[in-house]
Amino acid sequence: MTQEEILQKVRKIEIKTRGLSRNIFAGEYHSQFKGKGMSFSEVREYQPGDDVRSIDWNVTARLNRPYIKVFEEERELTVMLLVDVSGSRNFGTVSQMKRDMLTEVAATLAFSTIANNDKVGVIFFSDKIEKFIPPKKGKTHVLHIIRELLCFEPDSQKTDIQLALQYFSNAQKRRCTAFVISDFQDSSLLSMADKKGGCKPLMIASNRHDLNAIQIYDRRDAELPNVGLLKLKDAETGERIWVDTASEAVRNGYANDWKIGQTALQNLLTKTGVNSTSVRTDEDYVKALMRLFR
Repeated sequence: MTQEEILQKVRKIEIKTRGLSRNIFAGEYHSQFKGKGMSFSEVREYQPGDDVRSIDWNVTARLNRPYIKVFEEERELTVMLLVDVSGSRNFGTVSQMKRDMLTEVAATLAFSTIANNDKVGVIFFSDKIEKFIPPKKGKTHVLHIIRELLCFEPDSQKTDIQLALQYFSNAQKRRCTAFVISDFQDSSLLSMADKKGGCKPLMIASNRHDLNAIQIYDRRDAELPNVGLLKLKDAETGERIWVDTASEAVRNGYANDWKIGQTALQNLLTKTGVNSTSVRTDEDYVKALMRLFR
């Protein structure tokens, strides 16, 4: 992709996603993702009924009568986007690849964030942390994020969502709103659904932050067409196998494996209190985001 082509793509995505964030999501974003931190505002004299835990003992000792600290809600938010850049994003069979929709969804969320005068940052992950873009405000920052979403090529093709969540929890100490945008094709994560202790990185991140999951998948992730003998390649491991799609048993087994994986994923997200939505590459992601916001 040439420099001019990149700029044209960035501009096209900017026009579409900025319009969506301004016209559709602004009100929903503002009401749903409110600041939850508390910042010190002032001290005032103690009044009957005030929480004694708020007493400022230094001021109280100095003035010889009780004073309490007054706090106010912090309105400014930090939004973090955890974006899956593993090999499976380079797959799509209908109108676009998963990476194209992933880019638009991330860009829409980023523009919604800066439209509300909040900061947005990004973590690109595979089975390692590929890139960290610290949270900032401003249109220039969002355009930089979109450019990276379009052009970034990871070192690894595999996926480790737990690693990304661990890094996120360590890097972002203050409570924020976060979106994990992925196809969630991570067998190690799904294997945690039935374990007694659950998925610790997911639980920690969900307890510390307002964590949301956006799954982007393709029609052929869920079902195989009847097209006879088909050679398939695993985008993350490179493994190639021949599959007889003319066999109804093969097609049914493939679809059943998908349903089992989806059930495990939903159970895991529900158990850990993570809000989630799913959208297929040939569907309208606007509806999926609206469902999540509401």
